[in-house]
Amino acid sequence: MTSGVGRFAPSPSGELHVGNLRTALLAWLFARSTGRRFLLRVEDLDRARAGAEEVQLRDLAAVGLDWDGKVVRQTERTALYEEAIGRLTAAGLTYECYCTRREIQEAPSAPHAPQGAYPGTCRDLTAAERARRRAERPAAVRLRAGVTEWTVTDVLHGRYAGLVDDFVLRRNDGVVAYNLAVVVDDAAQGIDQVVRGDDLLPSAPRQAYLAGLLGARVPEYAHVPLVLNPAGRRLAKRDGAVTLAGLAAAGVPAERVTALLLGSLGLPGSVREALAAFSPQALPREPWVLDPDSLLASPGPSRKCWVEQGPMSSDPAQPNISRTGCRAECRGAGRRIRPAS
Repeated sequence: MTSGVGRFAPSPSGELHVGNLRTALLAWLFARSTGRRFLLRVEDLDRARAGAEEVQLRDLAAVGLDWDGKVVRQTERTALYEEAIGRLTAAGLTYECYCTRREIQEAPSAPHAPQGAYPGTCRDLTAAERARRRAERPAAVRLRAGVTEWTVTDVLHGRYAGLVDDFVLRRNDGVVAYNLAVVVDDAAQGIDQVVRGDDLLPSAPRQAYLAGLLGARVPEYAHVPLVLNPAGRRLAKRDGAVTLAGLAAAGVPAERVTALLLGSLGLPGSVREALAAFSPQALPREPWVLDPDSLLASPGPSRKCWVEQGPMSSDPAQPNISRTGCRAECRGAGRRIRPAS
């Protein structure tokens, strides 16, 4: 057990779908199973829809989650972000960038630069060049990175090395970038465990590197598999009745949805039962491929979902199969897992 802190941090851009709720359940289970406090943070710097926060909090409570303390909103914390940018700038670790997206896409990469890295167009502009460009368009602020790669350790993925380039800290419209805000927030809130979808694993090296520059502790990472639709794409609200409200309208109550989500993880059907049985080592490592129609055919709350996990394969040509007793079938090519060291 630990005295640390975990968190779930949704963007209030609309209702949470079952994939979001599954990740929230996992974040809660990781935190509570280790004696950590569990916080909610609303990441509303960029995408906020009126009323979405209230609906999201209601849905999280409906699947059985609780949290500690008050909900924190990023729009209330801009002074913290600006202070962090100021510290980096004073240390010579930032520079202004005037590039458009098109210019970045069309610019030749520096020799030996990792694919997708910012090419450094504005890194070494003279004062006269900066003054000229500043008159043409507002500047973004980029980190002057001293490395091109950084390695993090993830509970589920082991050691993961990823790109670190001169990423944006503040956009040219004045909005603080996600990579900065999340690092500053996690440090300020004492977050030492970050559980989120594995689509965000590539951002972890950038964030861990930035945390080190700011003198912050790098949290323990656990990037969990996503929920995909039958076409193999990340589940989205356009896929059908995949939110609690949509499912309730179709006669599927929240407790039934909770049982299905926990069943897809090989866990019993209430959060309290799941907490007692939870083990990160036993979690499936492959995506859960969900046909939304199977949610409408899911069993009543008196029946528990079962999950049969097929053996993990390191060969992408040999898919890993998981099936639930709720007739939701998982087909996902497993990724090779290296043990943490």
